Amino acid sequence: MAEAYLARKGRSGAPRLCLDLREAGLPCNRKTVAASMRRQGLRARAARRFKATTNSRHSLPVADNLLRQDFTAAVPNQKWVGDITYLYTEEGWLCLAVIIDLYSRRVIGWAMSERMTAELACDALRMALWRRKQPQGVIVHTDRGSQYCSAAYQELMRAHQLRCSMSAKGNCHDNACAESFFHSLKVECIHGERFGARARMRATVFEYIEVDYNRQRRHSTLGYISPESFELRMSA
Repeated sequence: MAEAYLARKGRSGAPRLCLDLREAGLPCNRKTVAASMRRQGLRARAARRFKATTNSRHSLPVADNLLRQDFTAAVPNQKWVGDITYLYTEEGWLCLAVIIDLYSRRVIGWAMSERMTAELACDALRMALWRRKQPQGVIVHTDRGSQYCSAAYQELMRAHQLRCSMSAKGNCHDNACAESFFHSLKVECIHGERFGARARMRATVFEYIEVDYNRQRRHSTLGYISPESFELRMSA
């Protein structure tokens, strides 16, 4: 039990650890795993509150909400969501922008910068377009922050024939999947850690997204398999 817990870096609770143990050939159920964790003092990292960072006080045009809190997608590249958050280091703030495919909840694009700019949002979208081989007609949903309403971002959307969708003002539930990813990131690998330099934060975020989250983390919406495993299974 302790070995499986440490292999997941203390991020998994009883449901996910139970599946790990079963895959390793050890018969168990959630209740026995939970009881064993209590006896050994093992606990998944706890959640905490995070404040919103969206700046929607601008006069730029905003798009209609095409997503309408329907976070299901029947095929890849049907619906993407994006968002930006602040990450604190002792050297100064870092901003992280992500693009997530709702089909598999996989982070397909991301970028980091010391400033929350339109170019940061564009860089994350460019990575997603490159990884997904330039699809067209995708609904790309974000909040109505100035970065997403900017001329540069909107021109990139039009150039690739993407469909822009934006949340209602002040409604974080309209972009719940992106908010959920940031929550997992901060709870599982940032909260409680000390980041003296931006370089360490960059390395930590890279490992979390490209290794832990996309390839290994079991996602409840996907039947407790990782985004990468889900895509491989559905394409087989």
